[in-house]
Amino acid sequence: MLYVLVALFGMLGAVCRYLISVLIPNHGFPVATLLINLVGCFLLAVIMKYLARLPKFSPMLITAMGTGFVGSFTTFSTFSVESIQMIEKQWYGFAALYIVISLIGGLLASRLGFYLSDRWMARKEAPHVH
Repeated sequence: MLYVLVALFGMLGAVCRYLISVLIPNHGFPVATLLINLVGCFLLAVIMKYLARLPKFSPMLITAMGTGFVGSFTTFSTFSVESIQMIEKQWYGFAALYIVISLIGGLLASRLGFYLSDRWMARKEAPHVH
């Protein structure tokens, strides 16, 4: 069953990635890939830090969402190829900007996902006063 869920979520992630790349065409600077990877970093952090702690999400579903959806949604290989293509065109500034934003932005997006997950969990666990 896990393989089926990972495959289904993988198909969904791949389709979402494709749709974003169609909606945001690449005109030299790979905005779509950058956005996809930053959103993926945030989503994976929320899945692993928040959703995984909720009883209604089984470990199998967490794996399917993380590995299947986020794994097929994000793309390190495209990031790498696009970086090299910009370097080969001697667009060194754009290449450096893309690499720095991708790396630092990915870490910041993950950190934001962790931070918000902790806030949401604290709010969920706080006693409700009426």
